[in-house]
Amino acid sequence: MRLVFLTSLAMTAFAANSVLNRLAVDSGAIDPRSFALIRVLSGAVMLTLLVLARRGTLPLRAPARIIGAGALALYMVGFSAAYLTLDAGLGALILFGVVQITMFAVSAATGTPASPRQMLGAGVAFGGLVWVLWPSGVMVVDSTGATLMAAAGVGWAFYTLAGRREPDALSATAANFCYAVPLTLAAWLVAGNAFQVAPGGVALAVLSGTVTSGLGYALWYSILPRIAPSLAATVQLSVPVIALGAGVLLLGEVATVRVLLGGSLVIGGIALSLRAPAVG
Repeated sequence: MRLVFLTSLAMTAFAANSVLNRLAVDSGAIDPRSFALIRVLSGAVMLTLLVLARRGTLPLRAPARIIGAGALALYMVGFSAAYLTLDAGLGALILFGVVQITMFAVSAATGTPASPRQMLGAGVAFGGLVWVLWPSGVMVVDSTGATLMAAAGVGWAFYTLAGRREPDALSATAANFCYAVPLTLAAWLVAGNAFQVAPGGVALAVLSGTVTSGLGYALWYSILPRIAPSLAATVQLSVPVIALGAGVLLLGEVATVRVLLGGSLVIGGIALSLRAPAVG
């Protein structure tokens, strides 16, 4: 039960990132790329201070940093840039669809394939997510935005898989964030778009970076060695549903029958996967 609680807490933190991003960017308080940069910078500072406070060290020279930091930067930049031209619901479907495909494929290739029950559970959960998030009316897909979101999905999948081999979740997360700062800054400079930063947007980005990203990702890294990669991929399908629930409670959005039924399918699919052996 403790593992289920910690996993639920990590998914809630991920969903909170989505809500904070929407609050900051949709209000015009900050542009998406500046939000990503401040988010990763504040996360790096906070996590480094925590590691030093417990008299730990940052594993900056570990080979895992190449994958961890690079994948984190790819996710941060791709995610923020994609939503400039991509519908939010479609973007989430592309992101989590690519995460699913990548993690299941890599797991199968490395000798830890998903069980039939886990595959079925993932299919049911993703079907529910499609039902909830599929855009209504005429759908126009921006190819650049879709490509960026797909890249973000690959980045997050590899970032998640890399966490299974980290012996110290907090130090590894701090080191990944430190290396991701210059990578994210470089992408921000190359983009060359006009930036918009207001105090409220900065505050939301810092909250996202220090708490829901920094601590949330460290918590996720502490969980990953204890669950199978296929299960790690499936439980993340709950994030958009949790974010929609938060939107209803905090942003005054409407909980439609479509959202309730689709969300129930997502949770049911995850529950089906949880009945399979958890440790990979």
